[in-house]
This record gives sequence, C-alpha cells and structure tokens, in this order.
Amino acid sequence: MDYLRTLGSAAVSTLVAKSGLNLPFSLGSKVNTVDTIYTLYEATKRDDGSPVSVFEFDFTDASKRSTKPLALNALRKLRTTRHPDVLKFMDAVESDALLYIMTERVRPLPSVLPSWASKTEQEREDWLLWGLHRISIALTFINDSCTSTHGNINAGAVFISPSGEWKLGGFEVFSNPKDEAAVLYTMGGLLPGINSISPPEVKKGGWPALKSLLRPGIASPLDLQSNHPRPATAEPPHPPPPASSRGSIPLAIFPLFKRLLNPNPGGRATAKHFLEVGMAESGFFAGNRLVKVCTSLDNFALSSDAEKATFLRTLSDSATSFPSEFATKRLLPSLLSALEYGGASAASIVPLVLRFGVDVTPEEYTNVIIGPLIKLYSSPDRGTRMALLDHLPSYIDKLDKKTVSDKIFPPLQTGFSDTVAIIREATVKSMSLFAPKPSIRTNTCILLGRLGPTLGFNTKRKVLVPAFARALKDSFVHARVAGIMAFMATIDCFEIEELATKVIPNISFSLVDKEKLVRDQAFKALDIFVKKLETHAATMPETAANDPSMPEVTVNTSSPATLVNSAAGAAGTLAGWAISSLGKKLAASDMQTTIAATQPINPSAQTPVNVSFSAPPTPALERPMTSKVKAMQLGSKSSSALPTHTLADELAEEISAAETANAWGSDDLIDVNADADDWTSGSTMSSSSLSSLSTSRPASKSPVPKTLNPMHPKPRTEALPQAKKASLAPAPQSLTKEEKSAEMARRKEERRLRIALLKEQKKGAGK
Repeated sequence: MDYLRTLGSAAVSTLVAKSGLNLPFSLGSKVNTVDTIYTLYEATKRDDGSPVSVFEFDFTDASKRSTKPLALNALRKLRTTRHPDVLKFMDAVESDALLYIMTERVRPLPSVLPSWASKTEQEREDWLLWGLHRISIALTFINDSCTSTHGNINAGAVFISPSGEWKLGGFEVFSNPKDEAAVLYTMGGLLPGINSISPPEVKKGGWPALKSLLRPGIASPLDLQSNHPRPATAEPPHPPPPASSRGSIPLAIFPLFKRLLNPNPGGRATAKHFLEVGMAESGFFAGNRLVKVCTSLDNFALSSDAEKATFLRTLSDSATSFPSEFATKRLLPSLLSALEYGGASAASIVPLVLRFGVDVTPEEYTNVIIGPLIKLYSSPDRGTRMALLDHLPSYIDKLDKKTVSDKIFPPLQTGFSDTVAIIREATVKSMSLFAPKPSIRTNTCILLGRLGPTLGFNTKRKVLVPAFARALKDSFVHARVAGIMAFMATIDCFEIEELATKVIPNISFSLVDKEKLVRDQAFKALDIFVKKLETHAATMPETAANDPSMPEVTVNTSSPATLVNSAAGAAGTLAGWAISSLGKKLAASDMQTTIAATQPINPSAQTPVNVSFSAPPTPALERPMTSKVKAMQLGSKSSSALPTHTLADELAEEISAAETANAWGSDDLIDVNADADDWTSGSTMSSSSLSSLSTSRPASKSPVPKTLNPMHPKPRTEALPQAKKASLAPAPQSLTKEEKSAEMARRKEERRLRIALLKEQKKGAGK
C-alpha cells in the first residue's frame, strides 16, 4: 500500500512539474480519506523541511469538476478564519486544473481512532471528551463570532495534530447567511455524504431553508462518534432516542445528546449551550483532567504563585498518565513558554520539561528540549539558572561542544561573580560536567587568566603556570592560544626568576607549533617577556659580590669582552676558547703521562730506574686517583689528608706556574737527533729522590710534574717571601741549554721552600 502511495505522489509531482507550478512544498505519501472532494498528502516545506499537510483538489476529474466552487470556498474561509482550534492555513497554489492548500501537519480523525482501541476505557474517554471540548469551542466561535454555519460537522471534518489536539476543518460549505455567494444554501448537496447528516428541516425544505433560520447550528458535535449508529430521531417521525441507544456515549452527556437531536430547530441545543453545560461546575468537561490541564496552561501567566505551584504539583503527580503526543506536543511547548518568564516556578518547570521530553525522538530532542533550555541560560532570573544547573546531568550528554562554547559558557561565566553564594557554588560545581568540552577548557583558561591577579601569592605560584602550560599542550587550537594569552595577561603575577625559568621555557615550544595562529601569538608573548627581563637586567650589577671563602680569579683582560651578534661569530668564539683550553691541557698532561705512566715508581728501590718512552701515554681519565683524592670520596675514613685550605694553596701555586709564559723557550725540550741531550740516558733518580715525592718535604731532585689546570683560580701568594714572588716571573723565551738546566734547578729549590713553608703553616694551625 505504501508503495502505491509513493507511486501516486510521484505521478502527482510529475503532473505538477508539467503544469509549470512552483510549489513551496514537496509531496509525500497519501493519507486515506473517505467521502471527500480532495486528496490528502503528507508533505514537507521546501524552505525549512518542516512537516505539513497538503489538500489537493483536482478539477481535471469529471466527477469533481462541479465541486470547484466548494474547494475555492474552503480556501477562502481557511485564509480568513483564525482560531487555535481551527485547522491552521499556511499557503496555497492555485491553477485552472489544480488547487493545493497547505496546512499544519494533521491526520483525519477516522484514521486515528483505531490507535486508541488499545488504551484503557478511562484514557480513551478522557481523550474523546477533551476533543469534543475543543471542537465545541471552535464551533461556538464559528456560530457566534463569525455568525456563520459550518454545515459539515462529521468525523471527516475533524483532524488530529501531532500534539493530539483536535482541529476543525472541512470548510467546503462554510457559509454566512448574509453572504450572497454563500455556497451552503445553493450547492450544499454537492458535498459527498452531507445528506446523511442533514437536519430534518433540510430534508423537508432543502438547503435554502437554513438561510431563514436565526440559529445557524445544524448538526450535533456528537456526530463525531463515528462508531455510534445513527439515531432513529434522524428520520420521521423523529422519536426520542431510548436509553439503550446510548452506546459508548458517557452517561453524563446522554441527556444533552438527546437535546442536540431535537427535530424542532427551536428546541435544539446549540454548540454554545453544549459547551456551557459541560464547563459548568461538576460538568463533564470541567471534570476532565486533560481539559483542566489545558485550561491551566492557557492561563498560567495570569495565575498566582500559589495556583502555579498547585498546577505544577498536579502535573508532576500525574506525568505518566498523559498521552505521549499530548505530553510532548502540548505540555512541553507551554511549559517552555512559561519558563521564559522565569520566577520561582522555574525550579519546578525544568524537571517537568526534562521528564516529558523522554518520549521526544532523538532527531527532535535538540530542537524541542535543548534549544529552549539553551536560551534560558541568558535569563537573568536566578531561579531559572539554579534549576538549569541542578538538572545539568540530565541533558549534558545532549550538548555538543560548539553549543556549549558559543551559547552556554558566555552567560554561564556570570555565575562565578554572582553576589549570591549558592549561584557561585552551583556554577563551580557544574564545571566538572562541562570540562570534557574543549571550548570549555579554552574559556576556563581565559577565566583563570582574568582571575589571576586576584589570587593569593601561594595560589599564583601553584596554579597559574601548571594550568596555562597544560593548555599549551591541548589538541584544540584555540585552547593553546588561550594559554599563551593567559600567560601574557598575568605577566605581573610572576617574579623575574619565575618568568625566566618557568614561563619562557613553557612557551618556547609553541614557537614551532603546527598552527600559525599559535606561533604568531607565542612570538608576541616572548617579545613581551624578554623586554621585561631586559629591563630588569639593566638594573642588575655587572658581577656578583666576591665570596671571601672562594679563591680569587684572574681574568685575562687581553681578549676583548665583546658580545656575539651572529651564529657564525658565536661558533668562532666558542671554537677559539675550546682550542686554547685544549692546547694548555694537552701540553701539561703530555708531560705528566710521559714520566708517570711509562714506568711504575718503586720507592724502596735503591738503584736508579730508567724511564722508558716506548709505552703510549695513559689518558688522564684512566689514571689511578691519588691518596688525597681517595680521602675526599664519600665513605673515606682517612684522617691524614691535608687541610682543604693547604691543598688548595698548593694546587694554586702549581696552576699559577702553568699560566705563566713558556719558561722552556720555543725549542723542543727533547732533540731526538742529539744523543747527548737524550733524557733517557740521564734521567735517573735515586730511591731517596723518588721517595721524597711521596712525602711533604721534597729533596733537591726534580719532582714529577703534575697535570696543570689552566682554568684554576689565581693562587694566593701574599704569604710567600718577596724573593719567592719575584721568582714566579716568566722566564726568558730564548734560553740556552745551560740556562734551561739552571732554570730547572731554581724551580726545584723554589718548590722545596714552598712545601716547607706550607708544612710550617700546617704545624702552626695544629697548635
């Protein structure tokens, strides 16, 4: 059947396309109707895709060509008659062969009634009475306010909206007695099935007889009970309906039902009278719970706070008993509309909205529930804000990241600075639910940057740098930008040392971020930070104050202290430093390894030991540590080491000698071509001379030179004799071999005197 409906709608669309009509809708499947001059389609609007219904009148069919005036009358009356209980007109397309009337999405009552067969008797009766109440209101409006006659009250003229509300349609013979072109009095009989519901006066005098009646109502609203057989009163001699004919009509309505079927027009009850009786105290309409709910919703804005509280409590207690269509399409829009006004009732309305929204389809949930709730965040009413935050867990999963970032968080930030403590507390608690949203991390970082200057000193040190640094590692681009901007906004919150050691290192890797937006912001931030450091550095002394416990340092002023302004210049300067230091170290270490590492020294030997140069020199890192160094290691128990100041002075003296000009001249110490000068044949030492190297009092023999450190501080020479200070002067650069030997002897003696002096100092310190 659905396949045939689809084929039918496709055929209609093809026909419309050939006719050249520009339709504001797209036709869908057909809807079954009985005894009508139109074809009903489900359709959608082209501009926004919202669901609509389309009534098609096809005048190309010969059997319906005569009904064209009725179709045009229906279009004219729908356009001009506006009422909440009347079918809502939206648009129309008219041609010589076709007429399309677009209305709100509805279904005919006969197609909806079977779905209520599975409901309980009470639910079905409540829904039918509520529908009759809405149709009675619409018919009263037509009869009294419009001074017109509907003329076609039957089940096919009633339509059900998506909210389950009953809407009155079927305006084909809708007429005003004062209208000369009224179709009811001249063409009423052309409408299919109308003769079966016509009153006795029409059967007797024809349709023109209605024009002379002062009371334009011609049919009972209870004809809507399509499953009820026609009463015998409809035919002459019109006997009153017996009690056995009540059927499913409620007992409270049956007496009034008989009056509606009175064959005498003067004694027949009108739609207005039917409505008034039903709405009287303890009436069948007044006691209906759906009627009471709708009445309270319509008057909610005018009700007192006590009445609102009572009504909302009633809704909460009976929430599960309402039809799903009524709850989602009728109650929800009214409750959301009431929320816009705020007030103390908002705390009760928000949970009801979420409760009734359970039956809303996922496709519609965003528009029906989330959309209105998001708008409420902009409300200044504290009760509304509190209700939204209290029930945030119920709808947080339905919020997407962009919605939270763009529409919720901006007004939500006002809660952090609200004068009411409970609002501030609820806002802070809600952050745990909003945190997974990236844009929330961004705005949280911005907020923390604004609050930074107001935080305490310890809080600043503990919170700001870790929080902003974490934002710089966020996968969301704008979160990283926010982290950099937060650092910039809180620059005055950081001390100079913290700025140099924590802030700049954390931002530096953002200079090569994959996003240009982040890189540009990082360069701007670092420029600000560096300028602040430069300003502070300009106020600092050129060097720190001397520490009395540290040895003095002699600065080589021969090299210019210039700043390097390029990478090439820096590389050249560093290379010069490295080669100069390496050259000094290699000259001293080579001399040490040549003597000390080639042949072990035996202090107990009485015969001279020949020194061989055949073995390769031992690297400095692989040499065994001396006893003095071992005594300085952790866990050493030796107490025979020299005092720290004595050892330092001794090392300082040797370093001072190493830093002087080359005392050996420019010639090589060893002439490999001169056998007479070969040290191998003459470099012999007695055991007493070697043993003197192990003690603190050296003999007159030459000691084994130690590795000299060219970077060691300048030695202290204040306590040395004047002659000794003079002896530290650099030796001439060009010396003969004899002068070199004399220089060696002089230095040996000088060393002996120095060590003797150090020992005396040590003894004096021990006393």
